[in-house]
Amino acid sequence: MWSLKSVNLEDLLADRLNLQLLAVLQAATNNFRDEELRFNVEVDVLERLSAVLSRLSEEIQVLSDVNDEQQSALLCLQLTAECFRAQRNACVQCSRNQCFLRDQGCIQVSLEILRKLLKLASGVSDYLFDALRCGIQFLGNIAVGNPLCKTDIWDHGFPHIFSDLLELPDEKTIAYTCMVLHTCLDEDKIEQLGTEPEQLKVALKVTELCRTLPEVDWTVLIVTQHFFRSSKLIERMYTEMTDQERLTLLDLISAQLGEGKEDCLIPLKTAQFLATCFQHSCRDVLSLSSVSSADDQKALAVITLLDILCEMTSDQKTFMALQDHPDLLQTAIDLLKEVNLLGKTSRNVFSAAQEFNFTKSGGTGAHPALSFKAHLIRLIGNLCHSHTINQDQVRELDGLALILDNCSIDSNNPFISQWAVFAIRNILEHNLENQKLVQGLRRQGVADDTVLREMGFRVEERDGSLLLRPLKKEEEELGER
Repeated sequence: MWSLKSVNLEDLLADRLNLQLLAVLQAATNNFRDEELRFNVEVDVLERLSAVLSRLSEEIQVLSDVNDEQQSALLCLQLTAECFRAQRNACVQCSRNQCFLRDQGCIQVSLEILRKLLKLASGVSDYLFDALRCGIQFLGNIAVGNPLCKTDIWDHGFPHIFSDLLELPDEKTIAYTCMVLHTCLDEDKIEQLGTEPEQLKVALKVTELCRTLPEVDWTVLIVTQHFFRSSKLIERMYTEMTDQERLTLLDLISAQLGEGKEDCLIPLKTAQFLATCFQHSCRDVLSLSSVSSADDQKALAVITLLDILCEMTSDQKTFMALQDHPDLLQTAIDLLKEVNLLGKTSRNVFSAAQEFNFTKSGGTGAHPALSFKAHLIRLIGNLCHSHTINQDQVRELDGLALILDNCSIDSNNPFISQWAVFAIRNILEHNLENQKLVQGLRRQGVADDTVLREMGFRVEERDGSLLLRPLKKEEEELGER
């Protein structure tokens, strides 16, 4: 049954490789698909597989030296792929075989073969990629559930081999490489990525692949399930990234928050770092007042940062400490003042409008600054929820009148009225000083409750205080008539 046992090792080490050995390896690959055969394989069979792998490593070294593309080279690559397949199958959910092949040095030999294959010319690309893919799959299978194997792969292959594999023009090879990375990563290794430059390059490459190879799920899993756990790594990556790479990372963070999981892996320190990034770069969004700047990636990053902060402060307990982030509320109010003024002094995307005609440069999609003012107001409202100090700060910075000024329907900011009502409610709640201020504004005619009524609310004075109340059903029906 185990035809590999019939191979004479002395002959194997002395003679040239042949098709008979290929047939033997193919038989081993098929046999290892059977769980019972796999779990009860004799150790001398695994020893012979290890010997074959070592012999192939020597043969590949010759190929890399002479750049041989003849039939012997193709056979060598075929044998390498098949030997990897056999070992890959032998390791499926089998700790015994994993440990034995590790003890035989197969992990180090496999990584050395991958190094040599990466140096070969492209003239044998089909066979080359087959061998690379199978070798990576073997490393993935031997690592699953086996901490010792994971450590060996990391110590002997990271970062350089993995970095080179991720640069190959072969999607399957990249996908399998990311699978191994995902399997091997743990808390300690993630922290290393943020401290060593060569390892950081791998982290940056994986994040880039999330954009360039969206069909490879492993890249997204690495970022969301591993990278997000380390605020130190995210900060270091963001600092080193280009504007386009930052947008990719921010989009992944936004998507993670959008899933609404209670066990969100993003730590508070990362949220605080992103808040600081928003404060430092928020004025970049003003460039979008020009239609020709609609694809300004610095401005797009600001928009995405704002969306992220809105989600984080939407009563998510993990991130509500952002309410106390130094000067974040003031930054939001000051920026709202700037975009409000910019919209009034010239006709642009920040101007209130009844018909929205802005598009991305050369495209047909909505302008990226659509709803930016509405989201600024949403953030201000979130930061003031049950937070007296922030409520008072809005009043002191003349933010109440500013928000009331944005209660009109605006096609450049869909739902801005709803967010304004929400913000006003949070700013006035249990805050007599703010209620008196709005009451005074109303008496002066600066603001009325028409828009609030359209949104289903009414303004009610009680004992000198101004309160927002939902309209009763009868009042709504009367208003409709």
